[in-house]
Amino acid sequence: MAAHAGHLTGPRLLLRQIRSIMARPGSAQERLDQLVDRIAANMVADVCSIYLRRDSGQMELWATHGLSGDAVHVTRLEANEGLIGEIARTTKPLYLSEAHKHPKFSYHPETGEKPFHAFLGVPILHGGRLLGVLVVQNRMPRIYSEEETEALQNVAMVLAGIVSAGDLFDAQELHTVALRPMREEQGHGKVIAEGLTYGTAVIHEPQVARASLIAEDPEAEEKRLEKAILEMRQAIDTFFQGKGHLLGGPSRDVIEAYRMFAHDQAWVERLYAAAASGLSAEAAVERVRGEHRARLQNARDPYMRERLHDLEDLANRLLRHLGAIDAPADLPARAVLVARDIGPAELLEFDRKKLKGLILENGSPTSHAAIVARALRLPVVGQIKGAMDRINPGDTLLVDAETGTVDIRPAPENINSFEQRLGVRHQRRAVFARQRDVPARTLDGQNIDLFMNAGLQVDLPRLDETGAQGIGLFRTEFQFMLSDHLPRLDAQIALYSSVLEAAKGRPVVFRTLDLGGDKVLPYVAHEREGNPALGWRAMRMALDRPSLLRFQLRALIAAANGRPLNVMFPLITTVAEFRSGRDLLDKEVERARRFGRAVPETINLGSMVETPAIVWQLDELLAEAGFVSVGANDLLQYFFAADRDNDRVSERYDMLNAGALRMLRHIAKTCAKAERPASVCGEIAGHALEAATLIALGFTQLSVPPAAVGPVKRMILTLPAQKLGTALARWIDQGAPDIRRKVAAFAKTHAIRV
Repeated sequence: MAAHAGHLTGPRLLLRQIRSIMARPGSAQERLDQLVDRIAANMVADVCSIYLRRDSGQMELWATHGLSGDAVHVTRLEANEGLIGEIARTTKPLYLSEAHKHPKFSYHPETGEKPFHAFLGVPILHGGRLLGVLVVQNRMPRIYSEEETEALQNVAMVLAGIVSAGDLFDAQELHTVALRPMREEQGHGKVIAEGLTYGTAVIHEPQVARASLIAEDPEAEEKRLEKAILEMRQAIDTFFQGKGHLLGGPSRDVIEAYRMFAHDQAWVERLYAAAASGLSAEAAVERVRGEHRARLQNARDPYMRERLHDLEDLANRLLRHLGAIDAPADLPARAVLVARDIGPAELLEFDRKKLKGLILENGSPTSHAAIVARALRLPVVGQIKGAMDRINPGDTLLVDAETGTVDIRPAPENINSFEQRLGVRHQRRAVFARQRDVPARTLDGQNIDLFMNAGLQVDLPRLDETGAQGIGLFRTEFQFMLSDHLPRLDAQIALYSSVLEAAKGRPVVFRTLDLGGDKVLPYVAHEREGNPALGWRAMRMALDRPSLLRFQLRALIAAANGRPLNVMFPLITTVAEFRSGRDLLDKEVERARRFGRAVPETINLGSMVETPAIVWQLDELLAEAGFVSVGANDLLQYFFAADRDNDRVSERYDMLNAGALRMLRHIAKTCAKAERPASVCGEIAGHALEAATLIALGFTQLSVPPAAVGPVKRMILTLPAQKLGTALARWIDQGAPDIRRKVAAFAKTHAIRV
């Protein structure tokens, strides 16, 4: 290759030549051979080679100019082998003046590669997925310029679009090139919302309209990109200056953090460079997005993963301003959505009759999307590594949200076996339906109050379907989170009234807004905290900004309209916080009386028990609170100092640990002594084995997800509570390290249906 970048005949011309070559008739091999010849001539290179990734992970030489033609389809490098493997591993360009001196250099004699010193290789990426590697080489030692590297990356981007479309290859070739996964495989993850389902994969990410990858008028494309970036920045400024501050003053930290990404000079320069080299504006955005995704999606540093999320969001915003986002296609009859992550509002936008399941690369059982999914009876498996790359649109998927596995492109015999399991599950539902009106009473005569959790109007019909005795936890924050503006007073009153009407006299416990931490309103600026779970959230936020809490209490009082009202405060850590909240409620009741409006017949005010701090103040709290409810999700994460949404530590705590059980037993005994009702409304109450343990500890009220009412009631009807309680007390006092195994063995011996 010439020693100066000025010898390039023009990257824009090269892109047009590539388009012309790929449009010609002929086999994939013929066109790829012409392509490497053209690239070598354009870049004055002695060698140009294309390696494509096979299903096995090997990198196969598919076309070359300058190496031995006998090596084509013969030379295959194992995963991570040689310089090609290094580029595949890092998904970054690699340029060397003396390739053979690099420690990763791997020589294959059949290629005749030995005389070539200078080396430049770039990954062929499509949407962050590695398809292959494109290489140029020269006899003379030298370092390639940034302009040459940029030109080769653009060629690789265009080549990726052509290769990924599959039109280049015939049916037989498609089975050897890893354009997309084609073999049967299984993904293992975490159960987010229980259930079994099957269906057709639908990939959930903004669909970019198929636009020309190559610019007809590069200067016009650069102007389009510049205009779109300006509009995007203005929209972000408008958002934060407008409805971003509806609640309270501005948060300069979060504003500047997001603006920093929108004005990130390195990101913008990459966009302009891609467009200036001959790509369309849309293709430039997609290329830069793909590079960031490939580099950051496996990052362990939470900040880096958060940066990727921000850059993905900005890319989508920019594509919208370019008019490149297509409207989502209609779902197939049985759709299983596959996504990196999804918000509760996005989930509710899909056709509920067609959407049958959800698979997430990320996801947490305690996320709000998970709670919405359970309300929709949608089986969800999360933390399936690489799901977006391993699953193709249209693949058949078997979603087992009982064991946390997903069968991808399953064999016919596996489909038949899965259908049999579905039949058994339907029979089990029929059993639950028949026991709907049977009282939840243990074998030894202990009556258990079985309530259900809710937070959406879609939950309300489940109250009659399940036979639950009421709603033990209504999460009021969902109305705020699913809206793009602060819900008006009349909208809040309408929702709370509809809940009380649906309950038909059965008790409903409304938990006041539990915001902050991972629950961020889209229209409220919030500060980025180092440890959100321990930060400004829930009752702390409500008492610092009492107007929002009073607004909500006013709506609850109006919705009660003379009926009994049960209200519960979240994340109480001191009795003083409970008293402050009660004072606000008293003021709103007095205000209603002063205006001649109906006040609730009775008001029962309770508190969540979610922190170890309030556990050891229960005597004082119960002297003033009418009831308490244990929020086991938060309580256990604080008790074990383990973040429930952190994959590395979320499995490090177990409710059936002697220390945790001692704490829960203390709560049950203290409440019984004070003659105050105590329920458990955390997710653990919805698991039959854990629910049996809670009853054995002395809890007589459980509030569970709607889908768990039937299984938990079936367990209760077979539970000898006193026998288990006696055994459990012995194990706890002994500090037994394997209480979970002991409880499971007890359940098996006594035929408890867990």
